[in-house]
Amino acid sequence: MAAVSTRLRVRVSPGARRGGVAGRLGEVWKLRVTAPAEGGRANEAVIRLLADTVDVPRRRVSLVSGHTARDKLVELEGVEAAEVERRLAGASA
Repeated sequence: MAAVSTRLRVRVSPGARRGGVAGRLGEVWKLRVTAPAEGGRANEAVIRLLADTVDVPRRRVSLVSGHTARDKLVELEGVEAAEVERRLAGASA
């Protein structure tokens, strides 16, 4: 049996006053992180935010592409897409 994983497109706003899930724009989830886009700090904050919001260990969240861009592709292992969508939607309310 293959392991379950979900790939998620996100647009990140680094250096925000408040971090969190800002909502959805089409197929892309908008995330705000307080960390600046310097030295990978915003990327780490994105991983932490997604892991905490979706309730998976941080080691199961990885950045696939977009390491130096606002638009990123993130993979979450061990959780189905429907569950990820439900938890992100709940966090953006």
